[in-house]
Amino acid sequence: MILRKPTSRFILLAFTLLLLFGFFAIVNSSESNPVENGDEDLEGLEELLALDEEEENQQQDGANLRTSEAKVLSKAQRIVLELSNDKSERVIEQNEYVLLLGYAPWCARSAELMPHFAEAANSLRELGSPILMAKLDADRYPKAASALQIKGFPTLILFVNGTSQAYTGGFTAEEIVIWVQKKTGVPVINISSLNEAKEFLKKHHMFVVGRFEKFEGPAYEEFFKAASDDNEFQFVGVSDIEAAKVLFPDIKPSNNFLGLVKDEEERYSAYEGGFEREKILHFLEHNKFPLVTKLTEMNSIRVYSSPVKRQVLIFADDEEFKDLLEPLQNVAKKLKSKVMFISIDIANENLAKPFLSLFGLEESDRIVVAAFDNGMSSKFLLESDPTPSNIEEFGRGLHDGTLSPYFRSQPIPNNEGASIQVVVGRTFDELVLKNPKNVFLEVHTPWCITCEATSKNVEKLAKHFKDFDNIVFARIDASANEHPKLQVDDYPTLLFYPASDKSNPIKVSSKGSLKDLAKNISKLLKSEEHGSGKDEL
Repeated sequence: MILRKPTSRFILLAFTLLLLFGFFAIVNSSESNPVENGDEDLEGLEELLALDEEEENQQQDGANLRTSEAKVLSKAQRIVLELSNDKSERVIEQNEYVLLLGYAPWCARSAELMPHFAEAANSLRELGSPILMAKLDADRYPKAASALQIKGFPTLILFVNGTSQAYTGGFTAEEIVIWVQKKTGVPVINISSLNEAKEFLKKHHMFVVGRFEKFEGPAYEEFFKAASDDNEFQFVGVSDIEAAKVLFPDIKPSNNFLGLVKDEEERYSAYEGGFEREKILHFLEHNKFPLVTKLTEMNSIRVYSSPVKRQVLIFADDEEFKDLLEPLQNVAKKLKSKVMFISIDIANENLAKPFLSLFGLEESDRIVVAAFDNGMSSKFLLESDPTPSNIEEFGRGLHDGTLSPYFRSQPIPNNEGASIQVVVGRTFDELVLKNPKNVFLEVHTPWCITCEATSKNVEKLAKHFKDFDNIVFARIDASANEHPKLQVDDYPTLLFYPASDKSNPIKVSSKGSLKDLAKNISKLLKSEEHGSGKDEL
């Protein structure tokens, strides 16, 4: 008798039965003690299931929102025309207005600007703008990039009937839209009704509003001129007082009124000057930034070029800064248009480190408050706790010119028994300028290639002149120490400070031999004894 092998169908049936028996066993086990578990466990289970369901719904809502945003961005990106070597010139010649973004895939700033550019393209299409938004991978198409004068990344260029114009606007989607509309249409949108004002407010978050009895006359003409020259704000003219109140609720009842509306804590700023183009533009320049401006790669150029030259910088991580923001805004209101307050994420090395290195604090992970008077090229450091009251006092001191400039200094070293005195920023006055003896100072930096050889020669000179009681040898690391009386930009530098006139040091050449250096020092000492010296040896 031949036994057949079990068929696959039989095996599947057996496996299914085993699963069913296992399931019933688990169910019976879980229900074996209903009295012990009771209704409390059931209620707890229902509550847990409800929480799980709520969390799932929230996650689903978040996922739906992200999906929706991604779809909008994807649609916007498709609106932007991708150019190449073959069609770039043809596209520009065939369209009246083209805003071109030149980018490189590896450029971080290009990647940051791209979604703003795409969002602006979408908004401009909805507004019925005649402009064509285009982009060119300049890394992939260098020939086209060169022909279109794209030299850096990212680059924005407006072409009007084939003629290029430099882009001078901001880099958020709204700022791009405003700039494009003003360059391709009328600089002022005039509104005559309440409904028009409400519709305008839905589309614009930052704008300049002017109220006039009629859209004509000297005041309106100056308003229009300012709108034509400004590149950052949409100007809107309004005649009806109720419509004006929609845009600027606290508007004054006078016929000629101008106000700035921003999307931030201090939303409304009223202009109180005369209606002259230059004065209006001056008001906008000094009031366009938020009370506390967060520095980013995209706005850095605008911040650095601000006409408000006195700037307080707060370096902190984003979480720490949240607790400081509101009190800082209150401080900034008191010094508005006089001192600019800027926050910088201390973890962002590209933005924070270049500033912090000027104070020798590039490795700091605590809150740092510093200031710059760009008009005088001076820097300042808040050395007390960064409380709102201390920051306010620091800001007022910056405005009033009562702060002492900050100069870097290493810790004061122990020079006891040293043949060469190590000078730091804090001891420069004492060891050099107020020293009753002649001082021979070596100024060096760690990264200077020839400084090491010069340092060895100075050490030998110090030994050679050790029995002379009228000269002190000293050195200072200029990369870590500063002093207002030490202005050196070439290293190594050797300076002889005569005992009789410390305000006019004599520069000594470091290029000669050790013997030449010794002779020069001897001459300087003899000249000092006889009351004469030379400017340089």
